[in-house]
Amino acid sequence: MDLEQRLEYARRVVGGDPVATLLGIAVEDVAEGRATVSLSPRPHHLNARERVHGSTLYALADQAMAVAANTLEHPAFIVEAHISFLAKAEPDQRLLATAKARGAGRKLSLWEVDITDATGRLVAVANGRGYHASAPRVKMPA
Repeated sequence: MDLEQRLEYARRVVGGDPVATLLGIAVEDVAEGRATVSLSPRPHHLNARERVHGSTLYALADQAMAVAANTLEHPAFIVEAHISFLAKAEPDQRLLATAKARGAGRKLSLWEVDITDATGRLVAVANGRGYHASAPRVKMPA
C-alpha cells in the first residue's frame, strides 16, 4: 500500500473499530506515524466521582496509538501500554489524544500519546509498543 492508502486504512478501518465506535471515539487527523482522536464524554464515560473514568482515557490513548501505528508500512497491534493520569478529566470537556511515533523499526514501534482537554490542559500521557506483523491488512470496506 502507498502512503495515501495506509492513511485511509488507518482512518476508516482502524478508526472505525467497533469498540471505539461504541465509545464515541472519532478520528480527527491522520498522518504518517501520527494520529489524533477525540471523545466528548457522556454520562456512561464517568466514574462514581463524576469525572471521566480512567478506562475511558486508556481506551482513547489506545485508539490513538492503534490508528497512528497502522499508518506505517506494516500493520500493527499495540502489545503494551502504560498511562499516567495527571489531572482530572471533566465530563463537559472534549478530549483529544494525539499519538506520535517515538521510534519505529520493521517489527517494533514506540508510541507517545498526550491527552488534553478542550482548554489544552494535559490530563494524561501514555506510552506504548506496537508489534508490526508481516500479515496483510484487513480489507478496506467499499
